[in-house]
Amino acid sequence: MPFREVVGHRKLVALLARAVQHASLPPSLILAGPSGVGKRLLAVATAQALNCPNVERRTSNEEVPLDACGTCATCTRIARGVHPDVLIVEPGDSGAIKVEQVRDFIERAAYRPFEGRRRVVIIDEADALVPAAQNALLKTLEEPPSLSVFLLITARPDALLPTVRSRCPVLRFRPLGPDDVAAALVQRGRTPADARLVAATADGSVGRALEASAGDLGEARDVAVRVLLHAASNKDPGRRIEGAKELLAKTGGDLAAVREQLATELRAMASLIRDVELLSTSADSRALANPDVQPAIERLSAYRGERGIRAFTAVDRALMALDRNAGVKVVADWLVLQL
Repeated sequence: MPFREVVGHRKLVALLARAVQHASLPPSLILAGPSGVGKRLLAVATAQALNCPNVERRTSNEEVPLDACGTCATCTRIARGVHPDVLIVEPGDSGAIKVEQVRDFIERAAYRPFEGRRRVVIIDEADALVPAAQNALLKTLEEPPSLSVFLLITARPDALLPTVRSRCPVLRFRPLGPDDVAAALVQRGRTPADARLVAATADGSVGRALEASAGDLGEARDVAVRVLLHAASNKDPGRRIEGAKELLAKTGGDLAAVREQLATELRAMASLIRDVELLSTSADSRALANPDVQPAIERLSAYRGERGIRAFTAVDRALMALDRNAGVKVVADWLVLQL
């Protein structure tokens, strides 16, 4: 996937394209940001731009002045993960990247590239590097081979040792906007209507959106509408907690499934509250994340202004609590009391 096909992150794409053009790319970089937003795709695009024999220079395009062709044998093999000069390192079956893996790619990176111009080492989920593996990497990051580039991809940069972080500039990725997520889904064969629905509750992550079905997300959004309406029409705490049962009604016995279902409903809820605020400002309805349920959004007018801000903040805190393994019933009950 060349730079031009990366969805979103235009400033980061332009920065890397210019760095490759001017041969000023740092020998090591940390690509940090939420899971599923395109960090690995951009790392692969960078490896292609560094090695493509048919690299395209676009003097008329200031944003992406240089790009790989994306179709030659080199680009195709890099995209498939089988090019000898582009090493992709991932956690093993244990969920960790061990010191033996690090020593292996350090040894390989010390040699000149076999075919391409630069050797690129992409460490995906770099936060899975065990401490000994991170320590083994330090000297190489400090004195990298002249023709090698190291790209560390992580959703949890704080899990890397300070000594590793201090040796690598950090590129920070933000969640993608709903339009960017929808565009990426359409590229992968989803219908525009399904893509829009899934994108609204994907929390800016194409990876999460690809795992979701439009039917499940539509049901989660319906639940979110009903819970918001119930909370808006009931001040009694007991009645509100009764309404919280709907958030956990169809999750079955698998705790992981229960947690994921609740998180999906909460992301749908946050998306709806955002749309309520957009409508209250007379914004263009094309900016809505949920344009297909605009009548339902209009019924949620109680969440305009300060109450909407409080509700959105509460949903965000509830999602963070789920990430920290708080009990799902505790989270659901607490949330409906805050709406």
